[in-house]
Amino acid sequence: MAKLGKRARAAREAFAGKSDLSVEDAVKLVKGNAKAKFDETIEIAVNLGVDPRHADQMVRGVVGLPNGTGKDVRVAVFARGAKAEEAEAAGADIVGAEDLMETVQGGKIDFDRCIATPDMMPVVGRLGKVLGPRNLMPNPKIGTVTMDVAQAVKDAKGGQVQFKAEKAGVVHAGVGKASFDEGKLVENVRAFISAVQKAKPAGAKGSYMKRISLTSTMGPGVTIDVADAAVE
Repeated sequence: MAKLGKRARAAREAFAGKSDLSVEDAVKLVKGNAKAKFDETIEIAVNLGVDPRHADQMVRGVVGLPNGTGKDVRVAVFARGAKAEEAEAAGADIVGAEDLMETVQGGKIDFDRCIATPDMMPVVGRLGKVLGPRNLMPNPKIGTVTMDVAQAVKDAKGGQVQFKAEKAGVVHAGVGKASFDEGKLVENVRAFISAVQKAKPAGAKGSYMKRISLTSTMGPGVTIDVADAAVE
């Protein structure tokens, strides 16, 4: 068994016996122990009482974090003509049509968010098996299939986070960096939890939010008191 380093041991000791904390205390604990040599991402995971295999229990949505994510998001836009020009002017990293489809089909996916105009969906639809598993498929329900490509690009670049329940009913996302002020991280965490709460599907039965965990890229995790964090 590998021997734990000094930093890892100290972190485990700091987290020992602590669980179901308030959002503020959880943020303080996780941020205070994010001591890697790079700016760690603060990550949240919410275990939900849903079965995403059923359409009426799927949870997905988008939330604009009030203080951004601290991440440089690369955005690809499927558009032609004037809309392609609008996307480029708004700061899109990659803009194209059939040429971009061929690039993606070839295995090169050099972007974190994908946006498309409605007329491009027959082209983008061919990439479902490639983009779908990576949660990159444009969807009108979360604003990534739109004629207002400029605003969509700005939202993606400005700290908008998408979430979708995985097979086990878990949604997760990065909600900032360890270098953020505690107050800003708290605001981001509460905004994300609120968005997940509002996305509660009609088919959800019993307890909706079962467990909320907060961690940093290299650090241990801690649970957050659901009653303290959830917004009805």
